Amino acid sequence: MIYGFIKMHRSMFSVGRMCKVLGVKRSGYYAWRGRGLSHRQSRDKVLLEQIKKSHRLSKGIYGSPNVLNDLRDWNFRTSKKRVARLMREAGLRSKTVRRFKVTTQSKHSLPVADNLLKRNFKVAAPNRVWVSDITYIWTREGWQYLCVVIDLFNRQVVGWSMNKRLTAELAVDALMKAVIRRRPPEGLLFHSDRGVQYCSRAFRRVLQRYGIVQSMSRKGDCWDNAVAESFFGTLKQELVHHESYRTRAEARLSVFEYIEGWYNRTRRHSALGHMSPIRFEQTAMVA
Repeated sequence: MIYGFIKMHRSMFSVGRMCKVLGVKRSGYYAWRGRGLSHRQSRDKVLLEQIKKSHRLSKGIYGSPNVLNDLRDWNFRTSKKRVARLMREAGLRSKTVRRFKVTTQSKHSLPVADNLLKRNFKVAAPNRVWVSDITYIWTREGWQYLCVVIDLFNRQVVGWSMNKRLTAELAVDALMKAVIRRRPPEGLLFHSDRGVQYCSRAFRRVLQRYGIVQSMSRKGDCWDNAVAESFFGTLKQELVHHESYRTRAEARLSVFEYIEGWYNRTRRHSALGHMSPIRFEQTAMVA
């Protein structure tokens, strides 16, 4: 609309000059401004405030699909196309994806378990299958290693540990935290890559103590442990690549807030019907 164009550019040119060039009356422009917002414009203004709220609560992580899910949870009915338009006009976008690297110390002579999981990532109940992996995070004090244990049923991080040294103790600590937190029954399947931490005597001893069955990916096949790999991709995309940690303690606090305060409790997961891991489990238990 001509009047909208004039309003958009009035800081660059005088209203009178633009009206003359465009062949409209200045009185008409001021009359149009005095009418106030249309119903659609008023609705867009309300929606945009809620969109900004969703985007802010997700710390800039959510794009239009998950923002739309938040709006629907808050009883706002609109379309994905409208949300995408309002976000684009407001300059709101999801954090960009950046690649990451994972290293595994698999060249060793320790015993290796068979691949019992066989990429069966759909599990009918909690505490039946856990997967685990290790990655690293850079700080100005040096590397900080992170080991996570994830329940395949609801993709919840049920145990995790961080240490400046990449040892078997790191994996043992993450596993023990998961066991204490979830108290799984005997027969639980634990899947990981062939890293020396998971093949160590100390780690296998803990598995045996709690009746946990070990499974490992085939050599050099990252897809056998795709869920754990995907979690690290998400963690680094949404958090780590946007931070510059001064100390290992700062990195630990940041990861704690992400996993326990955001990922497990709030973050929507496409594989869970756009519910958070904890909400998905609660809903499944009620059903």
